[in-house]
Amino acid sequence: MINSIIESVSTSLHAEFGDSFTIYTESLEQGFERPCFFVRCVGATHQLKRGNQYFRENRFCIRYVPKSREQANRECNAAAERLSCCLEQVIVSGDAMRGTKMKWEMADGMMDFYVNYDLFVYGGKEPIPVMEELSVETSMKA
Repeated sequence: MINSIIESVSTSLHAEFGDSFTIYTESLEQGFERPCFFVRCVGATHQLKRGNQYFRENRFCIRYVPKSREQANRECNAAAERLSCCLEQVIVSGDAMRGTKMKWEMADGMMDFYVNYDLFVYGGKEPIPVMEELSVETSMKA
């Protein structure tokens, strides 16, 4: 599921920013093109809620590296506003997922934009079938 969300986020980024921005989904130490985005899952939780229902909280970081080093803050601010709109909802496997807990931070001339895509999943054992019929006989002493 995480890889599907990364693909959907990348598709939304491409639709919003176009071909002039490169989107990376794997880490690169050097040799990347500016401006660009790095998309990665930075954390996930998996909590049992009820029966075989689990809640998954998926935290993603979209790092933006601006084209200009001289006006990096200006470019990052503009990109953050566009990201908050285009990542509010993504389509994953035909279903819409809402982006929540959005926040961004700027450091070293780059911006890290964080967004959660949380969902409920079913897993584990097959549910035990429910009893269909029940008959009860009672009697009273007089």
